[in-house]
Amino acid sequence: MEDSDVVRRIVTGCSLTAALEVVGERWSFLILRGAFNGLEHFEQFQSTLGIARNILANRLSRLVAHGLLERCPCTDDKRKVEYLLTEKGAALLPALVSLRQWGAKWAACGPTSSRLVDARDGLPVQEMSIFAADGRKLDMNELRWIVLDQDEEVAAERPMAGRVAAAG
Repeated sequence: MEDSDVVRRIVTGCSLTAALEVVGERWSFLILRGAFNGLEHFEQFQSTLGIARNILANRLSRLVAHGLLERCPCTDDKRKVEYLLTEKGAALLPALVSLRQWGAKWAACGPTSSRLVDARDGLPVQEMSIFAADGRKLDMNELRWIVLDQDEEVAAERPMAGRVAAAG
């Protein structure tokens, strides 16, 4: 296979496209950040984020439709609903933290007013990184994408003990 064919298969077969379809815009990430920080009600999201009601309703509906949030009756007031993170939504926390850390380092116009810390000891969390299967921290020059053949693609979709899934 030619190099350009390999690159084309890597780019077109990458799951990043699917992920961005679900959460690839500003408000979705800010709503998820709010949910990670305990926001549950429409009014809480709206007042905290300053988002227009129609945009918030649309984004909440999309996040629910994609299974990242669950819409549940409020236990205190049955007239209200709560938006709770699902397991699928909670799995986005490392991506959210990584984007936040990148923003603090490269995009922020000054010091941030908050810091993510370990609840147990109050110490800041480490910078998000990519690690090898043996625990080594990897940089960009130590990574490469591979194209799976059809049998490997099927095998990669099946969870197996001790298997490290290919990123992408």
